[in-house]
Amino acid sequence: MRRKFGISTRLAAGVLAVTVLGSLGMTTADAGGDHSAAARARASYDAINRYFDAGKGGLLLEEYPNTQTNAYSYVWPYSQAAIAAEDLAGVPGAGRKGSAEADRRIAAYEFYWNAGTTPTGYDSYVRPPNGQGGDKFYDDNEWIGLNLIQRYKRTGDRAALARAKDIFALVVHGWDTDPTHPCAGGVYWTQAPWSQDRNTVSNGPAAELGAHLYLLTHDRSYLTWAQRMYTWAKSCLLAPNGLYWDHIDLAGNIEKTQWSYNQGVMLGAGVLLFKATGNGQYLRDAKSVASASLAFYNTPEILAKQGAAFNSIWFKNLLILDSVAPDPRYRRAMQAYADYNWTTTRDPATNLYNFGEGSVELLQQSGITQIHALLAWPRSRYNLLA
Repeated sequence: MRRKFGISTRLAAGVLAVTVLGSLGMTTADAGGDHSAAARARASYDAINRYFDAGKGGLLLEEYPNTQTNAYSYVWPYSQAAIAAEDLAGVPGAGRKGSAEADRRIAAYEFYWNAGTTPTGYDSYVRPPNGQGGDKFYDDNEWIGLNLIQRYKRTGDRAALARAKDIFALVVHGWDTDPTHPCAGGVYWTQAPWSQDRNTVSNGPAAELGAHLYLLTHDRSYLTWAQRMYTWAKSCLLAPNGLYWDHIDLAGNIEKTQWSYNQGVMLGAGVLLFKATGNGQYLRDAKSVASASLAFYNTPEILAKQGAAFNSIWFKNLLILDSVAPDPRYRRAMQAYADYNWTTTRDPATNLYNFGEGSVELLQQSGITQIHALLAWPRSRYNLLA
């Protein structure tokens, strides 16, 4: 079984939360400012290449120092490193070097690609002969699909768009078709036999991917599925406080943890469905989740449970909302989080981020790198995000 959440919730994270969240509502968070964001992102990403390189074809380690028995990382943390490279490639002035690094990360996805299943998709771990492969997780594939969409928007790479379509076909295959299930419908989290959960995080990014594909191709089947996935999550997992719970199992039990990335993917899906349909309710939904999440994560206990990877997804989607309905709170919150981590959790000797005791996780290093990179993007480019 893969380790899904690589999050350390220790005293240091609680202290981080107290400090950061005290500034989330402030008017300015420009210590260092936008001019330094690109340099911070490059330094954070260079640390990934320096300390996490696994010595084969661009593959990476799960953590540094590596205490895992696996020679390579699972695809979920790898995808976040690849997304960090793509975000850096989109920074003004990144040039050929930035683009080449994003290319290199995309190429290494092939170590995880399983062409022998129907539908095809990415396994959770490196495939033979370099690894043992692993169960497919729908959310893992959705993150990669969104990575490929952003790449297509930046470069026009038709192969990236085609692979994103393949991934969406896999996601549709993961839809629950049994009408007797509680809250029937929804995309399962994984094909693994040990879980039959249907999650916000397997439906929200699926809706985002489908909406992007519709906006790019005008094929209405993508829009139909995106709306279906969004509606299912909203109907089954939206809590009374305006935020999304994590998942529901086949007995109807709801796991009520409210992770920041769940809020991000659902508000982002709302924005994209508004763009696709012109229906203002989707945008109102997105604004509502954004406001509720900014208020909800304004406590140290809750932020300490999130981790940089989850928060990077939340922040990216807040910027997607900002591209349609500007609100200075979104970038302020992101800047405050970035500033604090740069000055407090980063080791200046290595540019690795010590979010807790023990090894530094690729997942979290990649998440904070994404945050720095996107703070270097001008708002005029937020429409290119995915």
